[in-house]
Amino acid sequence: MCGLKICVIGGGSSYTPELIDGFIKRSNEIKVDDIYLVDIKEGEEKLNIVGNLAKRMIKNAGLNTSIHLTLNRREALKGADFVITQFRVGGIDARIKDEIFPLKYNVLGQETTGPGGFAKALRTIPIMLDITKDMQELCPDAWLINFTNPSGLVTEAVLKYSKIKCIGLCNVPIHMKMNIAKMLDLNPEDLYLDFIGLNHLIWARKVWIKNQDITDNVINKLLDGASLSVKNITDLKWDANFLKALRMIPCPYLRYYYMNDVMVMEEKELASKGKTRGQLVREVEEELFKKYSNPDLKDKPKELEKRGGAYYSDAAVSLISAIFNDKKEIHVVNTLNNGIIDGIPNNCVIETNCIIDSRGATPLIKKEDIPIEIKGLILAVKSYEILAVESAVKGDKEKALLALVNHPLVPSVSVAKNLLNDLLNMNKKYLTQF
Repeated sequence: MCGLKICVIGGGSSYTPELIDGFIKRSNEIKVDDIYLVDIKEGEEKLNIVGNLAKRMIKNAGLNTSIHLTLNRREALKGADFVITQFRVGGIDARIKDEIFPLKYNVLGQETTGPGGFAKALRTIPIMLDITKDMQELCPDAWLINFTNPSGLVTEAVLKYSKIKCIGLCNVPIHMKMNIAKMLDLNPEDLYLDFIGLNHLIWARKVWIKNQDITDNVINKLLDGASLSVKNITDLKWDANFLKALRMIPCPYLRYYYMNDVMVMEEKELASKGKTRGQLVREVEEELFKKYSNPDLKDKPKELEKRGGAYYSDAAVSLISAIFNDKKEIHVVNTLNNGIIDGIPNNCVIETNCIIDSRGATPLIKKEDIPIEIKGLILAVKSYEILAVESAVKGDKEKALLALVNHPLVPSVSVAKNLLNDLLNMNKKYLTQF
């Protein structure tokens, strides 16, 4: 029986060994004949380093999977069964600029949230739609598994403006599940978290172990100082009164909204010392690629955990396996709203628990009354996202301004105008749609 052809766009990413490790671990579930790692000319050196490590990992695991390294995206896409996207337009340098430029207006600088995330979306969405055009011609039946951030925005653009089957993915929900299991000394397989929201704006409304609601136990652990954060976000502790009142588990990214004043001060302090997350990631990546270059390295190095991609392979490859093997497993993914959250159009993307099988993602919940405590923030951010996608696709400066004005982290029209001007000037070479 023929195996799968997997195309990884952004193959020179430091995350790629994590992905290869996932295919190795699930080789008994999915037979993969070919993995094409694709990058652009500027990323060729990293592609070769990561690709050679991938070949050593596959050989060490005793698999017959062939690893192909190429700068020819169309060659890699032709006949692919699954396409995984994990690229960053502009590289780490663009990320660092995204983190820094809003700070002079006392607005949060971050790579996926706020004006920084908007800049990243504007650079990324046109490239992603070019990829889907190639897919429509060369592998129209393939599934696109999107890990490229901001994942929800990019996935929404694909589902609105292409015919490609697409599921967006983020490692934050699985990270939360694993951390909660660890803090309670439980088996992650026995836990169920009821997630609702948007990408990087998600809450676990309830935490269950089998038929027992243990949400309060988790909240108490957090109040006692337990950590539920990720590598790229400062582990500030939640206000006790707030968390007790909320009675839900907010994802780490919600600190940017609920603790915005503190987080802005924190980001400004880090930027003044040249220690933004992007600057730290650049240092981590230099260390990683030195490790990857070692011809004796045949496994994913432990240092990769510093990069922030924990459980990436679990999320990505288990999702592919669930689709391919028609597993009907539960995964937390970015998919169409289709009436689930009232007030959000059906063709917009939300993040929630879904049954994954050969048809794709089917949300577990139907139309529900989202708790008023979180609904306002969800709708506000979704208003921004709808406008952001439209402005990215059409190159519409008016929609871009309205997107920033609608973002909860942007305080006024005048600040939004300044942010937009800075963003467009800073990214001229990438934002040709404007």
